[in-house]
Amino acid sequence: MAIVGHILLGLLLAGGSAWLLQPRLLFYPLDGLHQTPSDWDLDYRDLTITTEDGERLHGWLVAAPRRRAAAPRTLLFLHGNAGNISHRGDSLRIFADLGLDVLIIDYRGYGESTGSPSERGLYRDAAAAWRWLTTEHGTDPGDIVVFGRSLGAAVAAELAARTEPAGLIVESGFDSLAAMARTHYPLLAAVIPLRYRFPAAEHIAGARGPVLVLHSPADEIVPYALGRRLFDAAPEPKRFEPLHGGHNDGFLRSQPGYQRTLGDFLDSLGTTREGP
Repeated sequence: MAIVGHILLGLLLAGGSAWLLQPRLLFYPLDGLHQTPSDWDLDYRDLTITTEDGERLHGWLVAAPRRRAAAPRTLLFLHGNAGNISHRGDSLRIFADLGLDVLIIDYRGYGESTGSPSERGLYRDAAAAWRWLTTEHGTDPGDIVVFGRSLGAAVAAELAARTEPAGLIVESGFDSLAAMARTHYPLLAAVIPLRYRFPAAEHIAGARGPVLVLHSPADEIVPYALGRRLFDAAPEPKRFEPLHGGHNDGFLRSQPGYQRTLGDFLDSLGTTREGP
């Protein structure tokens, strides 16, 4: 009985540690900015956006050198779980080439933003960015395209389910955090409850507007099958585009087709709505 007791105590301690460590296994924020859009020859406005629960988010509104003539758009960029906005220069250059203005924010606890990350917190952060665009900046919701990469794809799907953007782009995303846990920590996932859900497939099913899903079969972090499940859950009209390369470099290794795909999707959204 003593041996059984020690085993149960060990499992309890291991489970408690795993529960407490889950934020560190999911969120990898970095403080400090390594570069700014001026280092990438892009004009930008430095922003502080306040969330409904009082956190102050740092972000940039990056202006395209030349906006898309037929259908000017603003992209709301929700990045992945590591680093901060100063590591997204390659993407911002691509979006600038596409004629997109971009609002990119750091989640709470990332970069120069206050607070600590959590699932509910990231949803609030995305909502605050949307609210800033549509109210303070005066951007028509029908001119906004929501873009999420990796963990940001789950945040973008949740936002798109309760707003009405022109379109939704999700790249290298998963259908649920539970599926990711089963992939990377199968034994722990079988016995330790998750603190976070990020049910991206449930949320994307409620998205209003066209959806573009991009994912690489060679993705070593988020399995391709999870990206396909996310696509399957999305409503029509939708499009799936395979990428090449790994999780973090797929969009670069898929050039120039990657940029063409984004451009085709933007063109498919039609012209922007005219005011009264």
